[in-house]
Formats: sequence, C-alpha cells, structure tokens
Amino acid sequence: MKTIILEIMYILTGLVAIGTGIYALTDKEHRTKFGTGIFWILFGLIFIGGKKIPPHIVGGLLVFMGILTALNRVGAGSQKNSSEEYRTEKSKTIGNIIFFPALAIGIIAFAIAQFTTLGGLVGLGLGSIIALILTLIITKEKPEYVGYDSSRMLQQIGSTAILPQLLAALGALFTLAGVGNVIADLMGSIVPQGNILAGVVVYCLGMAVFTMIMGNAFAAFAVITAGIGIPFVFSQGADPAIAGILGLTAGYCGTLLTPMAANFNIVPAAIMDMKNKNGVILAQAPVAIAMLVIHIVLMYFWAF
Repeated sequence: MKTIILEIMYILTGLVAIGTGIYALTDKEHRTKFGTGIFWILFGLIFIGGKKIPPHIVGGLLVFMGILTALNRVGAGSQKNSSEEYRTEKSKTIGNIIFFPALAIGIIAFAIAQFTTLGGLVGLGLGSIIALILTLIITKEKPEYVGYDSSRMLQQIGSTAILPQLLAALGALFTLAGVGNVIADLMGSIVPQGNILAGVVVYCLGMAVFTMIMGNAFAAFAVITAGIGIPFVFSQGADPAIAGILGLTAGYCGTLLTPMAANFNIVPAAIMDMKNKNGVILAQAPVAIAMLVIHIVLMYFWAF
C-alpha cells in the first residue's frame, strides 16, 4: 500500500512539472519558452518514470537540464499573479484562516507518520492534497487556477526547485563514498585527544559548515557524526540522545546561512520577488550564529 501511494504521489508531482512545461511552451511572450518547457517536461518524466529509466540516462538528462540552466534558458514567463487589489480584498475576507491549509500539511504528516505504518513521506503527500482541497474551499476559487498558479510559481522559483533532491542524493553519495572516515582522519590531527570542549566545538561547527555546503542537515548529519561526532564527542562519554539531537539542530544553524538550502532561503526570496536574493539569509544570520553558540554550550553541559 505504501509503495503504491508513493508512486501515485510521484506521478502527481511529475504531472505538475509537465503541466508547467506545457504552459511555458504555449506562452507566446515567454523569452525562453523552449528551454523552460523542455526543462520542466524532462523533470516531470524523471519523477514519473524514474524507476524504469536507467540511471545513466537520468544522469544524462540532469546534466542536460543543468546546461539549460547555465545558459540561462530556464526562466519565468508572462503568467501573472492576481492583482494587488484583489489579493488585499480577499485577505480581509478570509483573514488568518488562510493559514489552516499550511498547518494541515504538518498536522496530517505527523499524524500519519506517528499513528500508521505509511510513513512521513506518504503523510506529507496526503497532507498536501488535503491542504489543496482546504485552500479551494476557503478561498472559493476555481480548480482551474491550480494548474495555472502551480506553473506560475514553479517557473518563478526556477531550477532551484530541484536543488533539494540533488543535494539529498549528494549526501547519500558522500556517505557511501566514506567521506566521514576521511574527515575523521583529518580531524584526528587537529582536535586535541581527550579535550571534550574542542570535540563539541568542532562537531557543532562541522555540522553547520557541512550543512552550508550540502544545504541539508540530514545529509550532513550522517557524514559529520561518523567523522567527528562519534570519535571526538560520543567516545568521550556524551549521551548519544542529547549530543545527537543537538548536533542535528546545530546543522540547521548552517541551513539558515546558505543559498544551498534553496527551499528555505532562495525559494521564499523568489516567491516574494525580493530585490536581494540573499535577503532572507542576511536577516537570519544573527539568529543563526547566536543559536550555534547556544548549541555548543548546551551540548558541553547537557551531554556530559
């Protein structure tokens, strides 16, 4: 059952991407309609047929999509958002109820992950579908706008929309390649043996810095915990539960500071059409640095 539902989720995601490509190809005012259309259609086909397509072909398609992006052949078209006046009027009518669909995604995903055997990924997909239905009920908009606005937002976000998937794959690749062991050997010549504070500082900083590179704290966690956490923190008597969770959340301090975490920092800037694409990162930087210091202090005193 779980596999079937996940396959349906991937197919729906692929159809949204293909729809975006078709919107781009039929947009007469689109400056890069062929590149943009091909990019999103290929992305959708990979989502739908990924298990059936040989890995080397998927890799080749991703390289081709990367070339299209590097040549600036992927961009937004002429699809427009609703007018400012209309959105202001609707916001007054709907009020804070507009946040219910977004909350529903998290609540449903958590409930399914916690109380069923379907897992969090299925919960996230089902939560998204239910949130979409709630959105249509609350806003009383026509379903036909779903495809149009999905295409508009995906084209506005651009190629950064696929960065999370690529970074997650890169994290798995690093782990299989034994990067954690390489880091452990390197740190062994730098971190003083038996110095708990040095181990904690290097572990937290390593998580933040590697997350900035990877853009994903989950991907960094396996590599940095194997390379730094286990030999320099856990082996010195740290409580694995406390040190582990603080190490993971220290990585999220790096998430706040990197454009590689596109879904957190770049996509919102694109959606809000901010002049400075790194404006979200600059605003988050003081909090991220302060939280990283707090993580180091908490791990040093709580985990030992």
